[in-house]
Amino acid sequence: MASTELDVEAVVVGAGAVGLACTALLARHGRSVIVLERNTAVGQETSSRNSGVIHAGLYYPVGSNKALTCVRGRELLYARCERDAVPHRRCGKLLVASEPAEQERLEAIRLRGLENGAGALTMVGAEEVTRRAPAVRAIAGLWSPETGIVDAHGLMDSYRAEARAHGAELVVATRLEGMDPLGSEALRLSTRDEGGETFTITTRFVVNAAGLDADAVAAMAGLDVDALGYRLHYCKGDYFALSSRFRGASEHLIYPVPVAAGLGIHLTMDLGGKLTAGPDTEYVDRIHYDVDPAKAAVFARAVRRYLPELRDEDLTPDYAGIRPKLQAPGAPVADFVIERADRNGVPGLINLVGIESPGLTASEAIAERVVELTES
Repeated sequence: MASTELDVEAVVVGAGAVGLACTALLARHGRSVIVLERNTAVGQETSSRNSGVIHAGLYYPVGSNKALTCVRGRELLYARCERDAVPHRRCGKLLVASEPAEQERLEAIRLRGLENGAGALTMVGAEEVTRRAPAVRAIAGLWSPETGIVDAHGLMDSYRAEARAHGAELVVATRLEGMDPLGSEALRLSTRDEGGETFTITTRFVVNAAGLDADAVAAMAGLDVDALGYRLHYCKGDYFALSSRFRGASEHLIYPVPVAAGLGIHLTMDLGGKLTAGPDTEYVDRIHYDVDPAKAAVFARAVRRYLPELRDEDLTPDYAGIRPKLQAPGAPVADFVIERADRNGVPGLINLVGIESPGLTASEAIAERVVELTES
């Protein structure tokens, strides 16, 4: 197969934040790259339907892909934002305890965060919580100064500009329909655009950054996704906007002590200062982004634990996102999959599966791993 003529050295499937970061770094390292996106524009799914939070690295198991890529990715992200003038703010986060039992969990999170390299983390008392966020009530808090917010589309624009500067090509409105290994040295991809036209690409590497469809792309290559633990579960999260009377209620992100499938319904703000509550966690069997207004009462009840003045009518349905979770309902937390499929007989395929939070923060660090896998 050494004589196989390649159309391009690498094809990235999916032009969300992670896919675009992979495209930019592969192109920066001299690879010829095409990124395929089934939507008509980049970042239309998971990458643009989240809180836009730059995570410090508090929660993840020490040594896990999530922990390592979050901390490294945070450093790279802040540096990129400064260099490319991507709108962002290092606003910090307060993780708050509403009852005594939660204080011990805060301390456990602090110790894990310190071991992960999440930056300076400080336990604070009720008075300090109130000083930093006057509308918030808690008996204690954990202050994370390295947490921030970023314009996700601005970040993706930065990756896209870098990719283009190094000769990478973006192909939108085009679906991957088939993937066939050509021995051990190349893969042939079959694609179809929105007009029905088909074409093939022969490439050395395929980076599966397909987000919600990453398991389907892996299966397309002939992998047994259930045996490998790649089967994804859609976990929907809804967001509600807070009334304008709460604008300025906190200059920091406010998080409760996390729950099993997510980080709890927390308060974030966009770069314009609008406060949003969410997301919740609801496993669903199909992709849909409608927000049920009736959930306002449930959200308000959760948020009132630390924002007591909030009324049900202060919440308005805003938007929703879907996490591509490897973690099934009730199952233990699952790590990111970042690996080549050599042991499964498809050595040119690099699978990025289950890239949920902190995927936006970790995007460039994940891309660094991908570059390393193309060189190994």
